[in-house]
Amino acid sequence: MKLSIKILGAVAVMLLAAACGSSTTPGPEGATASVAPGTPGHFQQVAGDRVYFETDQSTLTPDGRATLDKQVAWIRQYGDRYQTFMIEGHADERGTREYNLALGERRANMVRTYLAAQGVPAAKLRTISYGKERPEVVGSDEGAWSRNRRAVTVLQ
Repeated sequence: MKLSIKILGAVAVMLLAAACGSSTTPGPEGATASVAPGTPGHFQQVAGDRVYFETDQSTLTPDGRATLDKQVAWIRQYGDRYQTFMIEGHADERGTREYNLALGERRANMVRTYLAAQGVPAAKLRTISYGKERPEVVGSDEGAWSRNRRAVTVLQ
Protein backbone atom coordinates (compact mmCIF):
# COMPACT_ATOMS: atom_id res chain seq x y z
CA MET A 1 0.00 0.00 0.00
CA LYS A 2 2.77 2.47 0.90
CA LEU A 3 4.52 1.72 -2.40
CA SER A 4 1.32 2.49 -4.33
CA ILE A 5 0.97 5.85 -2.59
CA LYS A 6 4.59 6.71 -3.43
CA ILE A 7 4.05 5.73 -7.07
CA LEU A 8 0.81 7.73 -7.25
CA GLY A 9 2.59 10.70 -5.68
CA ALA A 10 5.42 10.49 -8.21
CA VAL A 11 2.94 10.24 -11.09
CA ALA A 12 1.03 13.26 -9.74
CA VAL A 13 4.24 15.32 -9.58
CA MET A 14 5.12 14.37 -13.16
CA LEU A 15 1.63 15.26 -14.41
CA LEU A 16 1.70 18.57 -12.57
CA ALA A 17 5.09 19.42 -14.09
CA ALA A 18 3.80 18.53 -17.56
CA ALA A 19 0.67 20.63 -17.04
CA CYS A 20 2.74 23.69 -16.15
CA GLY A 21 4.11 23.69 -19.68
CA SER A 22 7.73 24.11 -18.73
CA SER A 23 10.35 23.21 -21.27
CA THR A 24 13.65 21.51 -20.72
CA THR A 25 17.22 22.29 -21.52
CA PRO A 26 20.02 19.77 -21.75
CA GLY A 27 22.20 19.63 -18.70
CA PRO A 28 25.46 17.82 -17.99
CA GLU A 29 25.70 14.30 -19.36
CA GLY A 30 22.33 14.47 -21.11
CA ALA A 31 20.31 15.37 -18.00
CA THR A 32 17.59 17.96 -18.44
CA ALA A 33 16.69 20.94 -16.29
CA SER A 34 13.25 22.47 -16.22
CA VAL A 35 13.02 26.02 -17.56
CA ALA A 36 9.77 27.91 -17.02
CA PRO A 37 8.37 29.84 -20.00
CA GLY A 38 8.93 33.58 -19.83
CA THR A 39 12.09 33.36 -17.71
CA PRO A 40 15.58 34.53 -18.71
CA GLY A 41 16.64 30.88 -19.06
CA HIS A 42 13.72 30.26 -21.41
CA PHE A 43 14.74 33.34 -23.42
CA GLN A 44 18.28 31.96 -23.78
CA GLN A 45 16.98 28.50 -24.73
CA VAL A 46 14.26 29.52 -27.18
CA ALA A 47 15.56 32.74 -28.73
CA GLY A 48 19.24 32.95 -27.84
CA ASP A 49 20.49 35.97 -25.96
CA ARG A 50 23.53 36.88 -28.08
CA VAL A 51 24.54 37.70 -31.61
CA TYR A 52 28.09 37.60 -32.91
CA PHE A 53 29.89 39.98 -35.26
CA GLU A 54 32.72 39.78 -37.75
CA THR A 55 36.09 41.37 -36.96
CA ASP A 56 35.90 45.16 -36.63
CA GLN A 57 32.23 45.16 -37.76
CA SER A 58 28.92 46.22 -36.30
CA THR A 59 26.71 45.02 -39.14
CA LEU A 60 24.43 42.07 -38.46
CA THR A 61 25.17 38.72 -40.05
CA PRO A 62 22.33 36.53 -41.39
CA ASP A 63 22.71 34.34 -38.28
CA GLY A 64 22.52 37.43 -36.09
CA ARG A 65 19.31 38.59 -37.77
CA ALA A 66 17.81 35.12 -37.36
CA THR A 67 18.59 35.19 -33.63
CA LEU A 68 17.12 38.67 -33.28
CA ASP A 69 13.96 37.56 -35.09
CA LYS A 70 13.58 34.82 -32.47
CA GLN A 71 14.14 37.41 -29.74
CA VAL A 72 11.40 39.59 -31.23
CA ALA A 73 8.94 36.67 -31.25
CA TRP A 74 9.80 35.83 -27.64
CA ILE A 75 9.53 39.47 -26.52
CA ARG A 76 6.11 39.77 -28.20
CA GLN A 77 4.91 36.83 -26.13
CA TYR A 78 6.61 37.49 -22.79
CA GLY A 79 8.06 41.01 -22.95
CA ASP A 80 5.38 42.58 -20.77
CA ARG A 81 6.96 40.77 -17.80
CA TYR A 82 10.12 42.88 -18.08
CA GLN A 83 10.68 46.58 -17.59
CA THR A 84 13.69 46.87 -19.89
CA PHE A 85 15.92 44.91 -22.20
CA MET A 86 19.59 45.83 -21.79
CA ILE A 87 21.72 45.26 -24.86
CA GLU A 88 25.39 44.86 -23.98
CA GLY A 89 27.97 45.51 -26.67
CA HIS A 90 31.31 43.66 -26.50
CA ALA A 91 34.56 43.47 -28.47
CA ASP A 92 37.57 41.20 -28.57
CA GLU A 93 40.85 42.10 -26.90
CA ARG A 94 42.49 43.64 -29.94
CA GLY A 95 42.51 47.41 -30.25
CA THR A 96 42.57 50.15 -27.67
CA ARG A 97 40.13 50.40 -24.80
CA GLU A 98 38.53 53.50 -26.30
CA TYR A 99 38.20 51.96 -29.76
CA ASN A 100 36.59 48.81 -28.36
CA LEU A 101 34.16 50.77 -26.20
CA ALA A 102 33.02 52.63 -29.33
CA LEU A 103 32.79 49.39 -31.32
CA GLY A 104 30.76 47.73 -28.55
CA GLU A 105 28.45 50.75 -28.53
CA ARG A 106 27.91 50.49 -32.30
CA ARG A 107 27.12 46.78 -31.94
CA ALA A 108 24.63 47.35 -29.12
CA ASN A 109 22.99 50.20 -31.06
CA MET A 110 22.72 48.02 -34.17
CA VAL A 111 20.82 45.39 -32.18
CA ARG A 112 18.65 48.07 -30.55
CA THR A 113 17.79 49.57 -33.94
CA TYR A 114 16.93 46.15 -35.40
CA LEU A 115 14.71 45.15 -32.46
CA ALA A 116 12.91 48.52 -32.51
CA ALA A 117 12.36 48.26 -36.28
CA GLN A 118 10.70 44.88 -35.68
CA GLY A 119 8.24 46.38 -33.20
CA VAL A 120 9.93 46.05 -29.81
CA PRO A 121 9.11 49.29 -27.96
CA ALA A 122 12.20 51.51 -28.19
CA ALA A 123 11.45 52.91 -24.73
CA LYS A 124 12.15 49.46 -23.25
CA LEU A 125 15.53 49.07 -25.00
CA ARG A 126 18.73 50.26 -23.30
CA THR A 127 22.33 49.87 -24.42
CA ILE A 128 25.70 49.73 -22.75
CA SER A 129 29.16 49.00 -24.08
CA TYR A 130 31.73 46.98 -22.19
CA GLY A 131 34.25 46.98 -25.01
CA LYS A 132 36.86 44.34 -24.28
CA GLU A 133 36.41 44.50 -20.50
CA ARG A 134 34.07 41.47 -20.12
CA PRO A 135 35.26 38.67 -22.39
CA GLU A 136 33.06 35.61 -22.78
CA VAL A 137 36.19 33.55 -23.50
CA VAL A 138 39.70 34.36 -22.34
CA GLY A 139 42.30 33.75 -25.01
CA SER A 140 44.34 35.31 -27.79
CA ASP A 141 43.24 33.31 -30.81
CA GLU A 142 40.45 33.48 -33.38
CA GLY A 143 38.29 31.05 -31.40
CA ALA A 144 38.27 33.34 -28.37
CA TRP A 145 38.04 36.55 -30.38
CA SER A 146 35.02 35.35 -32.37
CA ARG A 147 33.08 34.58 -29.17
CA ASN A 148 33.93 37.97 -27.67
CA ARG A 149 32.66 40.01 -30.65
CA ARG A 150 29.04 40.03 -29.54
CA ALA A 151 25.95 41.81 -28.33
CA VAL A 152 23.97 40.25 -25.49
CA THR A 153 20.32 40.99 -24.69
CA VAL A 154 19.68 40.90 -20.95
CA LEU A 155 16.15 40.85 -19.50
CA GLN A 156 15.58 43.28 -16.62
